[in-house]
Amino acid sequence: MATAKSTKLGVIGAGGVGSATAYASMLRGVADEIVIYDIAAERAEAEGLDIAHGSMFASEAKVSGGGDIEILRDCDLVIVTAGARQKPGQPRLELVGANVKIFEAMLPQVMEVAPNAILMIVTNPCDVLAVVAQKITGLPTERCFASGTVLDSSRLRWLIANKAGVSIKNVHANVIGEHGDSEFPVWSAANIGMVPLDEWTSEDGERVFTDEVKNELATQAMRAAYKIIEGKGSTNYAIGISGARIAEAILKGQDAVLNVATQIRGKYGIEGEAAVSLPSVVNREGVVRVLDVPMNDEEIERLRKSAGEIQKTLESAGYGDK
Repeated sequence: MATAKSTKLGVIGAGGVGSATAYASMLRGVADEIVIYDIAAERAEAEGLDIAHGSMFASEAKVSGGGDIEILRDCDLVIVTAGARQKPGQPRLELVGANVKIFEAMLPQVMEVAPNAILMIVTNPCDVLAVVAQKITGLPTERCFASGTVLDSSRLRWLIANKAGVSIKNVHANVIGEHGDSEFPVWSAANIGMVPLDEWTSEDGERVFTDEVKNELATQAMRAAYKIIEGKGSTNYAIGISGARIAEAILKGQDAVLNVATQIRGKYGIEGEAAVSLPSVVNREGVVRVLDVPMNDEEIERLRKSAGEIQKTLESAGYGDK
């Protein structure tokens, strides 16, 4: 009987996000081998060792880290987390200049050792940098995308679940658009156990999710990262497990529907090259299908505006339509 091909996951960046991603990936059994690359070689090696030492309690994946690009050779998936750190109160889109320079220097080297890898961008602004990375590497768009609003949707579902007093696993709600200040929930499709959110009531029959409540929850989901950064300097655990979940869908060929960000030129009247988060089917080929999500006119207009914000940033970085 043929044995399954072993899988190799590469994580670029041994900081809080990269290390959390590698750690969560080991716990979830995402890949047979997990490697962490960082120019800070000692940090990468130490993070790899720290994670590897706990492998007997999880997936027993082979985990290592180092500062030689060769460690990424023949990776099936490379997750990029390296880049400038977001400061308290700083919009993600302001990070683009510094991170574009990092990508221009780093990604050609990555492609030399892992030419067949799928590339997932977590570094912010991830939607913008997914397009930058695709242009630098020449990868097809389905193999070069961003983690998008997978985490934002989880944040929103957590808030809704707490408000309704139900399990988060029974909440179905998605945040789409930019992973940033112009993102928004698709309230028209949100539900709890098939009950539309607008029809969800308390035990005394009162409507729970009024427009005021929904606006507040949307703001909390969008601003969550800012609050965490103010308190501890950066976000890492939730984005780490979000990245690991996407990696699991890819490396295990799950055909999972996740809100990753990929270029969607032509959909919903969106022009330009912006990578926008929408529910998408993800497997070993990458992003194989972006779903046509039913939305009302207001939501479609908000999506177009969100894509426009990403496109403007792309153009200011020299990577928009010529």
